[in-house]
Amino acid sequence: MEAIMKQLVLDFPTQLHEALIIGQSYRFISDRKEFSNVILTGLGGSGIGGSIVQNYVFDKMKIPFGVNKDYFLPAYVNKNSLVIVSSYSGNTEETLTAMQQALKARATVVCITSGGKVAEIARKKKLDCILLPAGMPPRSCLGYSTVQVLFILEHYGLIKRDFVRNIKASIKMLRMDEKAIQKKGSALADKLSGKTPVIYTAGQFEAVATRFRQQLNENSKVLGWERVIPEMNHNELVGWKDKAADKVVIFLRNDDDYDRVKTRMEINKKIVRKYSPNIIELYSKGKSYWEKVFYIIHVTDWASVFLAELRHQDSMEVKVIDFLKDSLAKV
Repeated sequence: MEAIMKQLVLDFPTQLHEALIIGQSYRFISDRKEFSNVILTGLGGSGIGGSIVQNYVFDKMKIPFGVNKDYFLPAYVNKNSLVIVSSYSGNTEETLTAMQQALKARATVVCITSGGKVAEIARKKKLDCILLPAGMPPRSCLGYSTVQVLFILEHYGLIKRDFVRNIKASIKMLRMDEKAIQKKGSALADKLSGKTPVIYTAGQFEAVATRFRQQLNENSKVLGWERVIPEMNHNELVGWKDKAADKVVIFLRNDDDYDRVKTRMEINKKIVRKYSPNIIELYSKGKSYWEKVFYIIHVTDWASVFLAELRHQDSMEVKVIDFLKDSLAKV
């Protein structure tokens, strides 16, 4: 089973290429219209792409873009809202509940799924529904879902299409650097082994840090947490008071991070080093936001799989989630 996840990670650049083809070939049913807000509803591997896009559009969209990871949509969702329903399986109960609320509110609904009830409802209601290849763990389909969110926003005139060029550049970079990326992921896994990961990064990379932690949770079967600088400087930093040799701190960094954030990171390293000698700095690579994002994601995805090997864990196995779903179905 370990070989399956390794192949899925290896195929990430190809997935991005296929995602571009899917997005460029899709023909929307609904026409452009003016919206007052956009919200993506989705959880886990189906929702993290929305969070990454949320970071991307922060300084690009003139209307709010929110991400919902619950059963219920915000009260502001109405006929002037665009609701993107993202559920890889198409059967996520929280997302289905939120989808019904969006329809009741007469919002414009666009779906991203591989099938299931979401696709069935979309057919009945004649909604836009972008279908993804089926049969994979949702967390391994980040490229498929993330890219479709961008095409949806572009269709409605909310962002420009320049992301296509940047994603193509990302694919080229990842393919050229594949061996070095795997080597970096393996080295990172070695340093994470036997430690609790603590991930710090700048605000624009918050979702990337969350993705890393989620992959460590599901693939490597370890706990950890992530925080954003400067926010953690106002609370968590004070918590560094005891020796913490069992913690490894990973700073996800970019050359174009805001200067004051760079300064804070340097100061944070000095403070944290008093309590833990285990500090790692992982710099992104590339020119565009998407090159940087996909580079870090590819390195850390490999790290999560290699760490699973070191821990003798099956990176594909998620029995506890299956148990939760089965238990909920009986209630």
